[in-house]
Amino acid sequence: MFSDLALITYVLAHSAGRRIRERFGSDDRGEGVISTAIAVLIVAFLGAAMYVIFTQILNSSGSKASTQVNNIGGDGP
Repeated sequence: MFSDLALITYVLAHSAGRRIRERFGSDDRGEGVISTAIAVLIVAFLGAAMYVIFTQILNSSGSKASTQVNNIGGDGP
């Protein structure tokens, strides 16, 4: 009976110690934060590029539409 209790205590203590060492002793603690920061920067750069491209497209199409409207209005007698 006592040896079973000692074995269970040893196994629980050993596994708890290993879990603590794995959680706090590893070098991968900041890996998720760094990956998230890189992903946020990539999305921010993509968003800025899309904004610039979208603004250029709208300005270009607006000036073309304005030119066409002026041409239509200027063709009268």
